[in-house]
Amino acid sequence: MDNFIMKQMIKKYSVLICVVISVILIVIATLVYPGGSLLDKNSRGFHWSKNFISNLFTAKAINGSENPSRIWAIIGMAFHSVGYGIFFFNMSKKISAKHAATILQLIGAVNILFCFLIVTPLHDKMVTLSSTLFLLGLFYITVFILKTKLTLLKFSCIICLLIFYYTLYLYGAGNLGLLAIMQKVTFICSMLLVLGLEYFTKQDDFKQIKPDGRKMQTTNR
Repeated sequence: MDNFIMKQMIKKYSVLICVVISVILIVIATLVYPGGSLLDKNSRGFHWSKNFISNLFTAKAINGSENPSRIWAIIGMAFHSVGYGIFFFNMSKKISAKHAATILQLIGAVNILFCFLIVTPLHDKMVTLSSTLFLLGLFYITVFILKTKLTLLKFSCIICLLIFYYTLYLYGAGNLGLLAIMQKVTFICSMLLVLGLEYFTKQDDFKQIKPDGRKMQTTNR
């Protein structure tokens, strides 16, 4: 009985567990990062306003030292990828529209792979693909959230999308100084939104939405 309860608890809080472990491991990685950033190769340690999270994944730090943060960051990203993958699968079960549910399931499966490949030399391509997939999934979820009564999550989804788009704009514009900061802001906002959607939405919130995505009309008699 105890094992059954434990399994149910792990299943229920799997996204939270993955996110928390991911954050802890990435923070550890930042603490052991030797130093160097694109703005200052001789800087010491990891600076949240100057370094990019991708700096943690390389075999050597930017200052040329061996990078002990790499293993922590890779494992942290693995938990991050799995957690977000589970999130998309769980959201697909709450939404009644079959086409949207199918897309979210595909995004969940493929994004696990793409997110993890961010730690490889394919980083730039994987960031683009993973970001595109996450935005697509978040857009679909936002469309359905806007048809519910979850006011706070409506604003949260819209704000997160705007922050994400702005960060991608900075990435394309090559504004590395502001991009380093916005990368962390985007990461934190998306993480909080994922947890909010995971644990503060339920299937009943979407029951007024038809399988084709339209909101059901209620009539007063």
